[in-house]
Amino acid sequence: MEFDLEYNSDRSQMIIPEYGRHIQKLVDHCVALESEEERKKMANAIVDVMGNLQPHLRDVPDFKHKLWDQIFIMSDFKLNVESPYGTPSQVELQAKPEPLAYPKLASKYRFYGNNIQTMIKVALSWDEGELKTALIFNIANHMKKCYLNWNKDTVDDAVIFKHLLDLSNGAFDLTNSDEVLSDSTLLLKKSANARSSTPKTHNNNNRNKNHQKNNNHRNQKGHHRKN
Repeated sequence: MEFDLEYNSDRSQMIIPEYGRHIQKLVDHCVALESEEERKKMANAIVDVMGNLQPHLRDVPDFKHKLWDQIFIMSDFKLNVESPYGTPSQVELQAKPEPLAYPKLASKYRFYGNNIQTMIKVALSWDEGELKTALIFNIANHMKKCYLNWNKDTVDDAVIFKHLLDLSNGAFDLTNSDEVLSDSTLLLKKSANARSSTPKTHNNNNRNKNHQKNNNHRNQKGHHRKN
């Protein structure tokens, strides 16, 4: 007895392998049908089966439209069937998307992040006054905190003022200011407390629960002994 074995290496390459070999064969068979009515009936049945194989796509907008586009792609655009959504263009579907540009950094001081530049733009739009001055010093303090998170050491206020001057294109000049920014040790301490506050609370809650359970267990033992 001889078996006619078929190896994947001898088969044609599947265009959309996620649907499997059987769906691809059904699409090929649908293309070969001579009757337009039979092709349309079978194409609708294939689309329904494809939808059952990809249930997670049902929440996607234009779910059916996507399936019809895929069946045309799997037929190498040889399927002569009138789609409810119109026959897709091979050039349009196979067109490569335009390359996405990398986001441009706000400045050469990467360790401050892009949010600092946004804060500076907001400050530039404000009218002169005490609120704007307070905002500028808050920005400088935040810059110092960001610098310390990156450098993990200490930084002189003059360095922060110089960077702020560069980032604001010379609009905010605090180099001759008598104001002093927050102490580096204090900023580092606040950052460390912020990172460790949540785990400690969680651990304390667990300790309190365990302590309560142990007390209840001891009380139950004492009650049984008295009885």
